[in-house]
Amino acid sequence: MSQKKLVKQLMKKLDRLESEREKIIDKLAKALDKLEKKEIAKVASKKTATKKVPAKKTAVKKSVAKNVVKKRAPAKKVAATKNTGSEATS
Repeated sequence: MSQKKLVKQLMKKLDRLESEREKIIDKLAKALDKLEKKEIAKVASKKTATKKVPAKKTAVKKSVAKNVVKKRAPAKKVAATKNTGSEATS
């Protein structure tokens, strides 16, 4: 083949590769836009969800803490009285 034909073939291949490259870049840009929109929607939904959830959790934690304190205090007093009673008998 002559050099002119080789150059023409290589130029055609280069043009094809460049057009494919541009198409791929466009697809990537569209995909990134979609991801950004999804992330923005997730962040917005998480903010509203997190604002509601802690208020409920704190109320639950307070009631649980009160119940635990009430249960533990009498148990310690009973255990102390039992030990003193068993020591006195032995």
